[in-house]
Amino acid sequence: MNMNKTLAFRVFMVLVTTGLLISCNNSRDYKDSSRATGWKMNAREGGFKYNPKAKEQETGPGLIFIEGGTFTMGKVQDDPMHDWNNTPTQQHVQSFYMDETEVTNLMYLEYLDWLKSVFPPSQENYRQIYQGALPDTLVWRNRLGYNEVMTNNYLRHPAYANYPVVGVSWIQAVEFSNWRTDRVNELILEEEGYTARGARYDVEPGETFSTQTYLNAPTQTYGGKDSITRGGRTSERITDRSEDSTNLYVQRKDGLLLPSYRLPTEAEWEYAALGLVGLRNYNVYRGRKKYPWDGQYTRSNKRRSRGDQLANFKQGDGDYGGIAGWSDDGADITAEVKSYEANDFGLYDMAGNVAEWVADVYRPIVDDEFNDFNYYRGNVYTKNAITEDGKVKLVTADSIVYDTLSNGRIVARNLPGEILQVPVGEEETYQRTNFSKSDNRDFRDGDKRSSRRYQSFADEYNTDDANEERMYNSPKSKIFTDSTGQMEIQYDQSNRRTTLIDNEVRVYKGGSWRDRDYWLDPAQRRYFPQDMATDYIGFRCAMSRVGSKSKKGKRPRN
Repeated sequence: MNMNKTLAFRVFMVLVTTGLLISCNNSRDYKDSSRATGWKMNAREGGFKYNPKAKEQETGPGLIFIEGGTFTMGKVQDDPMHDWNNTPTQQHVQSFYMDETEVTNLMYLEYLDWLKSVFPPSQENYRQIYQGALPDTLVWRNRLGYNEVMTNNYLRHPAYANYPVVGVSWIQAVEFSNWRTDRVNELILEEEGYTARGARYDVEPGETFSTQTYLNAPTQTYGGKDSITRGGRTSERITDRSEDSTNLYVQRKDGLLLPSYRLPTEAEWEYAALGLVGLRNYNVYRGRKKYPWDGQYTRSNKRRSRGDQLANFKQGDGDYGGIAGWSDDGADITAEVKSYEANDFGLYDMAGNVAEWVADVYRPIVDDEFNDFNYYRGNVYTKNAITEDGKVKLVTADSIVYDTLSNGRIVARNLPGEILQVPVGEEETYQRTNFSKSDNRDFRDGDKRSSRRYQSFADEYNTDDANEERMYNSPKSKIFTDSTGQMEIQYDQSNRRTTLIDNEVRVYKGGSWRDRDYWLDPAQRRYFPQDMATDYIGFRCAMSRVGSKSKKGKRPRN
């Protein structure tokens, strides 16, 4: 009887072991072969090529990782101003990256130096490129105040090198972000050996590197110029890194190039400023946190720094920094970045110092009923312009698009070497349910479809010229600048305008050195025309994260 039991147990174990082996054999390792076809990947004979070494996204220069999550966006506490433009909503933000500090004068001067060397303002074709990128240093002037020392020195003097740049419009901040993207990716390609060393320095107008040009038309990178000569040596701009030339160019699937630097959305900025990652208090999670730091006051309660101000802001009438010899906040105008403690994400000056541009078009209401995931108002969808022979159309020195802003300044919206962008058409929007046109800035709050008088069958309300039926009937002045720089202004003299809100005003967040502590609350929001600048608004860049939500990797299975 015992022998039969032993034999039965052995048979059982054999069956179990066999089943486990079969199960293991059925679970194949698809690292080197396709899960779809079984074909070998990266085979010398041919087939699909991909980068098996690509892991998670690298952190770009100057950035801090911000793990996404849910939070209460808007002001939960008392609102004595009764603005009613920041009512609380529950939002979820994906993980992203954000600049550790505001963009400084030194960072922006590097941008200006690059523009000046590549597009010399002495040449008529490029004069407006450099001029349009210059910050407005006259923002420091005051009719009843003497601020000429900042007007003449704040941007360029080394004493202010690590102070946040101001006098920069929203449009200029966007152009800086685009430039930064290309310079960072250009360096990555050089360090990885895909471009010749020093190629980024030896460029002419029209030969500049553009990330999108490299990805879509790599042979047109650097204006199609194949080689450079430096120090008497001639070398190929694009380096051949493989014997069969199949790995000559980096593609998006290689995971080497970084996503674009950009302005953060309002939801991202507010989420990052709150820094909820270090707290596990339910009331704080529900929106009870008032400042980027923990606590309800602007002074430190730590033993070593008790009584010190935690941000740079206006203390009261005629008090921008405190009494000499014992300063309340250590600054009267802006302060050097990192002068105050970082929040729990490691971000500095998310309250005070300078307010900051964000990407969103301003509307009094955040439409959480339509979207509570990565909320953003301001999408204008474009596509690459394609020539008749099916190739992307690049911007040349003769096709630069210049815009005359409402203040008369002329700015370049694209640079030679970039791919020309055009609005998406009906071929991209036909029968789509997620978007129906290129410009979605006024979706559900300003377009004709969202006005109560809208009737789809009435032509008088369904034309682009029906300006009087706009929900936001802001003034529409026209300004023209001729070749000599003379401005001609046609003011909108209509007495039916009731608002300054339109699709060209952008949100800015956070308090500044000019603001009282009321504005230090990350939930506060204000707006300003996108083509104007002040002495108290700066900016910092953000970058989307691709892949996993957390940098810790995959969640373990139980």
